[in-house]
Amino acid sequence: MYINKVILFGNLTRDPELKALPSGIKVTSLGLATNRVWKDKDGNRQENTEFHNVVIFGRQAETTAQYLTKGSSAYIEGRLQTRSWDAQDGTKKYRTEVVADSVQFGPRTSGGSGQAPSAGQAPAGENAGTDAPAIEYPKEEINPDDIPF
Repeated sequence: MYINKVILFGNLTRDPELKALPSGIKVTSLGLATNRVWKDKDGNRQENTEFHNVVIFGRQAETTAQYLTKGSSAYIEGRLQTRSWDAQDGTKKYRTEVVADSVQFGPRTSGGSGQAPSAGQAPAGENAGTDAPAIEYPKEEINPDDIPF
């Protein structure tokens, strides 16, 4: 058995670009940045950023282009695929990209009321997109003995 599985969670580096194939299928391409933080052998904090090209097809392509913008966070599951073509100058070009099977939107960074819908889902309710009142938590300590279960 062979496995080609990619799981990414990061931020979009540019606005999604929605296009249509000659067959009418929608395609969205976007860039996603992921960060890795570690300490080197001397204890100094190090950080590395990787940039990924992501391609999304079908209805998910449309909702991704509609709801995500540059800076939005997204969780993407898919597979790696490498394409090749001959450039106009006669050289062979290659591009490795993630073909997304599933896209989930991360929390909204400004305004909004919590999380954006997953790809393929519309915002719920009549007040979608409006700010919901914040949850008010009790200020006193909660005694575990008071919980009825």
